[in-house]
Amino acid sequence: MTPALVVGAGPAGAVAALVLARAGVHVRLIDRSEFPRDKLCGDTLNPGALSILDRLGLGPRVRSRAIPISGMLVTGPRASVACDYPHGIAGAAILRRDLDAMLVDAAVAAGAEFMPSMRVLGPLTGIGTRVTGLRMGRRGERMSAGVVIAADGRRSRLASGMGLTRFAAAPRRWAFGAYFSDVAGLTTRGEMHIRTNGYTGVAAVGGGITNVCAVEELAGDRIPPDQVIARAIAGDPQLRDRFARARQVSPVSSLGPLAVEASAAGCAGLLLAGDAAGFVDPMTGDGLRFALRGGELAAEAALFELQAGIPAYKRLDEARRREFAGKWRVNRALRMLVGSPRAVRIAAAISGLWPQPVRHLVGIAGDVPLARS
Repeated sequence: MTPALVVGAGPAGAVAALVLARAGVHVRLIDRSEFPRDKLCGDTLNPGALSILDRLGLGPRVRSRAIPISGMLVTGPRASVACDYPHGIAGAAILRRDLDAMLVDAAVAAGAEFMPSMRVLGPLTGIGTRVTGLRMGRRGERMSAGVVIAADGRRSRLASGMGLTRFAAAPRRWAFGAYFSDVAGLTTRGEMHIRTNGYTGVAAVGGGITNVCAVEELAGDRIPPDQVIARAIAGDPQLRDRFARARQVSPVSSLGPLAVEASAAGCAGLLLAGDAAGFVDPMTGDGLRFALRGGELAAEAALFELQAGIPAYKRLDEARRREFAGKWRVNRALRMLVGSPRAVRIAAAISGLWPQPVRHLVGIAGDVPLARS
């Protein structure tokens, strides 16, 4: 029996495997893909996320491959506020394929066994529905474990297989992302353009390439992904001219519906991390901080379960609430605001006259207090 299995080698799973391996646990890190691989993402790490990587000893390596982000530009229909993070603190932009490969390499260097191109079919259960391992591969081979961490994304076979997650009834937003060259007007800041029908994130990722992610509630629309990105740019007076000479250099990726709710942080023998523990709308640009810290918390709970022989999912749930409750409230409030065209117009008018609340929000979204601690 393998003491620990981690399913999903994104940031949450790789960090969980890294922490467990450094603690001396034999851990297998499993993913259905070969690495490096592309992933739809805003490609940005806020200052709080970088502070976690610093604590893990990975910050210098990530920064060596990343583009510094000095702050944020936040715009509304008729307002624009630009501000930098205080005290010289910075975030970073880095391609997810590069970041994820670095984190997996770190986990392997610490002693984790990486198993790519392995499809997990579902959980193995024992007495009292305790998760005891995995069914995987074409023939449903069984692999037993003392504890399993599910970090396999919004559509987690493990979390849904145990009845722990469901897609939220509302909002039904989808994300669309692509890379462009020759975008004009870029600065050292990340950008979030909030509109009455959603929002668009823009970030330079180096080499003259810019990440563009548009998030919209499509309702019953059936619009080709390419058209969603093109419409978001062409219909926005603050973006249209800047993309006049830009060229799309990648296909458009799509992801949705975004919102996933988790009823618990796991069950006996199973702990959730990353998007498998509930997908947070990425509007504030802090999704990777949730993933990295969530991976750490899942690994700490797994260590407790392995050592004490006591299910740790309630312990993990409490730890996640202590860590993330404040940010969850901010995200919910912003989701509600973006979902109301009238509220967006009012907020834009207020921020045009009084930008300080937006500057404060940028600090919260960037987890600046954590980066300073």
